[in-house]
Amino acid sequence: MNSYWNGYTGAFVPGVLAGWLSMFVIPIAIWSLFWMGMALWKAARNGSKAWFVVLLLVHTLGILDILYIFVFSKMGEAKPKLSKKSK
Repeated sequence: MNSYWNGYTGAFVPGVLAGWLSMFVIPIAIWSLFWMGMALWKAARNGSKAWFVVLLLVHTLGILDILYIFVFSKMGEAKPKLSKKSK
């Protein structure tokens, strides 16, 4: 058993398990980076400084980012008023 490790003291698991983990970690990282970028861009465009900081510091694999884009960012948008034409 000792000869298998050969003094390996790294934090990562060597062998087959490392390959399987990278198959899941890399796509999840790309997914999260995409949604975080979209949410941060939208928060900056809307002038939401508090949301920008929260989205920058909290990493939830895109869940909070997606909620901000489709739910919370629309709460602050002003609805266009219909003007009546006078006769």
